[in-house]
Amino acid sequence: MISGTREISETSFDVIVIGAGINGAGIARDAAMRGLSVLLLDKGDLGGATSSWSTRLIHGGLRYLEHGELRLVRESLRERETLLHIAPHLVKPLPMLIPIYAGNQRGPLTIRAGMIAYDLLSWKKTLPRHHMLSRSRVLHEAPALNPEGLRGAAVYFDAQVEFPERLVVENALSAERHGAAVVTHAKVEKLKVIDGVVEETECRDMLEGRSFSVRGRLVVNAAGPWVDQVLSTSEETSQHLIGGTKGSHLIVAPFAGAPETALYVEAESDGRPFFIIPWDGKYLIGTTDIRFAGDLDRLEITEVEIDYLLREANRVIPGANLISESILFTYSGVRPLPFTREEDAPSITRRHFIQSHPRFKNLISIVGGKLTIYRSLSEATVDLIFRKLGRNPPDCRTAEEALSGRVTADRRPDQRHIDQQLSPSTRERLLRIYGARSGSILTLIREDASLASVFDSETGAIAAEVVYAFKHELARTLADCLLRRTMVGLNSTMGIGADIAAAKIAQEYLGWSEDRARSEVESYRNYVERFRRGLEGLVS
Repeated sequence: MISGTREISETSFDVIVIGAGINGAGIARDAAMRGLSVLLLDKGDLGGATSSWSTRLIHGGLRYLEHGELRLVRESLRERETLLHIAPHLVKPLPMLIPIYAGNQRGPLTIRAGMIAYDLLSWKKTLPRHHMLSRSRVLHEAPALNPEGLRGAAVYFDAQVEFPERLVVENALSAERHGAAVVTHAKVEKLKVIDGVVEETECRDMLEGRSFSVRGRLVVNAAGPWVDQVLSTSEETSQHLIGGTKGSHLIVAPFAGAPETALYVEAESDGRPFFIIPWDGKYLIGTTDIRFAGDLDRLEITEVEIDYLLREANRVIPGANLISESILFTYSGVRPLPFTREEDAPSITRRHFIQSHPRFKNLISIVGGKLTIYRSLSEATVDLIFRKLGRNPPDCRTAEEALSGRVTADRRPDQRHIDQQLSPSTRERLLRIYGARSGSILTLIREDASLASVFDSETGAIAAEVVYAFKHELARTLADCLLRRTMVGLNSTMGIGADIAAAKIAQEYLGWSEDRARSEVESYRNYVERFRRGLEGLVS
């Protein structure tokens, strides 16, 4: 296993993948599984940007039917089924209710036609088919819905990935297990191009301040919204590939009339569908879809977006009475969509493109891509990599080989010896977040019973998870640990308070100095400030 920037600098890789979001991690996994030597780089953490800022759905793209994107819908539905098979601990069926109101742009006949098409395009699915509800039946099942103008509803199934961050982590760990090198917090500062070939990729370790260079026969630019920024480091192109749109979400505590089933609703003000979804003991409301050309590294929700989402949610559920003080935190991301001069953001295609560059013989850029279809995008990309390397691509196995956390009858962690040390809720939590990988966390507890202590009362997270994040899951910072490994950073306070407890665990078990613990907490709070800016109750 290649590790350390010195050894990495002395190695020539078949493929360097820039960007460790879901697409980059998926490409690295597939390429490594097919025998290529792979280096996966990211200027931040695994899944630390766009992959974390989605609506957390694995869906077929019902709305894409409106724009005639039938191939994309069919591919998405097929991949949804695949993910339900290879990662059932992370991807779970989610019923959706679409209330239909008088005056909606999409009436009962349109919705019914869309539902039938959705079912036909996923005829091999294991999820139930749609069904329509009368007005009275809707109000019986969701009595808090606004009854004024309600004509009926449709119910169908998609899937939810509660923590897409974990999906990225497991793909990266699988890539590493198959021989890939993974380096996070390493920013690409320059693509050194000679005679149309990227000869070296110059990087900087953002935590330690060291510079290093790496070489690869082929470079895949999977930096999401930052694709153009990576290309600009070559000093030989000003190509504009990305024209993303911004999507923002609100996270609120359970509220009066909160639905048991996810709602997929047409907004009154602009006709755009949005979601109200039960998530992690809270509710997720989103998303917006607006043009964005600002600082990708400092995304924040605007007051206009907050007002829009609160107003539309309160219209659908009048008794909710949600106000800005109801918001626990927010998050925003930019969809890495293809550049277009069209003004209508929702009409921009959601299809992805695997872009070869005329000026660069060994560079590929990934433009677009959805969380749902990362695996098939990765397969197509790796097929192209092999062709560019002058080799026939071996068969892809990522649709059959499960991620390591999948729990089956013969892969269920043995908890018999620690049942008295962990509460039922903590045991359930470990399975929900880590799946079969929780067995390795239980091993740490068997070796040191004190690691069973809970450090966050809201989530029931235990000390062993902090140790495991740094020793076995590539975490390098406290933010990595809380936001993308243990998921404690997505509790109702975004981990404020638990951050100090986690840093103390790192001091005791990982050898952190007091100065490092203090610095990590300070850095963590500076980072999450943007998600809580302007909200009441911010804990300092």
